[in-house]
Order: sequence, then C-alpha cells, then structure tokens
Amino acid sequence: MIVRPKPNLIGLLFSLKGSIAKRIALRCLLVTLLASVIVLVETWHPAYFSRVNVTPFTLLGLSLSIFMSFRNNACYDRWWEGRKQLGQMIVEVRSLIRQTQMLKGASQREPLLRELCGFAHGLVARLRLEDEAVAILPWADTTRDRRHPNLTDCLLQRAGARCSQLAEDGQISEWRYTQLENRLVSLSQVQAACERIKFTPLPFPYTLLLHRTIYLFCILLPFAMAEPLGWLTPVITAIVSYTFFGLDEIGDDLEDPFGFDENDLPCNAILRTLEREVLAALGHDDLPPALAPVNYVLT
Repeated sequence: MIVRPKPNLIGLLFSLKGSIAKRIALRCLLVTLLASVIVLVETWHPAYFSRVNVTPFTLLGLSLSIFMSFRNNACYDRWWEGRKQLGQMIVEVRSLIRQTQMLKGASQREPLLRELCGFAHGLVARLRLEDEAVAILPWADTTRDRRHPNLTDCLLQRAGARCSQLAEDGQISEWRYTQLENRLVSLSQVQAACERIKFTPLPFPYTLLLHRTIYLFCILLPFAMAEPLGWLTPVITAIVSYTFFGLDEIGDDLEDPFGFDENDLPCNAILRTLEREVLAALGHDDLPPALAPVNYVLT
C-alpha cells in the first residue's frame, strides 16, 4: 500500500511509485503509434475519412466511462472490505488478549495466544496461496495436522478446545467461556469473508466485455479524430488510452487486495502489529520492530 504525503505539482506529474503508468506504457505507445499511422494515411487519402463521424465515439465513450466506474467501484469495495476484515481480526485478537488475563500461569494463556497469532499468519498465507504450515510453524506446531485441508481453521478449533477444557476444569466460568467462543466465531467469520473475496472474482464475462470494449474504443478512436484534429490525434489518443487503460489496470489491482502489488493491502504490517501486541501481552520485551514504509510502500 502506498503511504506518502500528497505530492506537489511536479511530483504529481512525474511520480511513478504506485502508478500504473509503467504497466500500461506499452499499450498506450502502440495505440499512439497506430493513431500516427492513421493520421498519415488521412493526409494522403482524405476521402477515406470523409464519412467518419465522431458522434458514435462520444456516446460510446460516455457509456464506457459509466461502465468502468461501476466495475472500479465493485473492485474498490472488495479492497475496502478486505481491509475491514483484517482490521476486525486485530479487534478480536485484542479482545481475546484482554479476556484471557484472568488465566493463571503462562502455560494456559501462551499457547492460546500463540495459536491466534498463527491463525493470522496462516490466513494471510492462505489468501496469498502460500504454504500455510510454513507460515504457522513459528507460532504453533502443525505436525499432527499437516494433512488438514484448512490448517488456519484448525488452529481455531484447537483454541476452542482449549477454552472448552478450561471451562470443564472450572478455571473459567460458563459466561467467560461463551465470551471467548464468540470471539473465535468472529475470527472464523473474518476468515470466511476474506476467502469469499479471494476466491470469488468478479464475473469473467463482465470483465472480458469491458477489456474488449476498451481496446476497440482506443483503436478505433483515431479514425474519427484524424480528419478534424490532424496531428493532435496521437496526443489525444495517448491521453484517452492512458485514462481508460489505467482505470482498467487499477480495477485489476483492487480486485485481489491480498497480494504483493504496491497498491495491495499491507498484510505484513498488519501481521507485525498483531505479533507485537501478542508478544507484549505474554511479557516479552524483545519485540520485533513495527514495519515502516520503504520508498513509500508499506508491505
């Protein structure tokens, strides 16, 4: 995620960190070159373009802009929902830290809190299609559960079993057990919501139609502008293609917010925050440092 102060005019024009300009530069260049060729042909054979009218492109551009705004809003909703769910995970773990203070002895509290930290790491690894067992291992032993299809949820099951055993042994009241179980249920809901975002992309025909229409519009637009604008056509085409290709690329970025792109959610920083609070609750003094943005990017 890009974390930086608002740039001035010069920085706004030339800043590349977090920009999608590098990824769409080749497409914009090809469309601009095509526009130049079309203008050159028009200067040699103006009769070919005498009946081309810009009105259909005006209507298509307006419709395409509205269509793209709907898609980008849907993609941003996915990004923001992912951030809210990760924030809710922090809330629930903090609440569990507070509600387990009554447990006597580190042997009862520490395994429970470390399993919750392992749950968070396992969830992020699962969302990034990484090895959950490797992510969880520093916090909880997964040897006996390696064949479980959902190691992240398995840790919640183990935490729930610990709380149930504490209630059976009379170390916590039924009311306290109910409170702890409600927190674990909320963490399970966080996992389900994040998995829904990750594994349910926007409908493919919806995205495919938009991609095709953008390419067709940017390729055909110079034919309508060549006669009235002349050699300004490549400039206008470059600006329009940058806008449409850029919005399309931003939507692709936001659709999956849990990856490693510069504009994705800072999952590592969120995990580090949770680690520090769990270790501090367990009495550790040598806490890992909080992650800070590197070259304006918070991972």
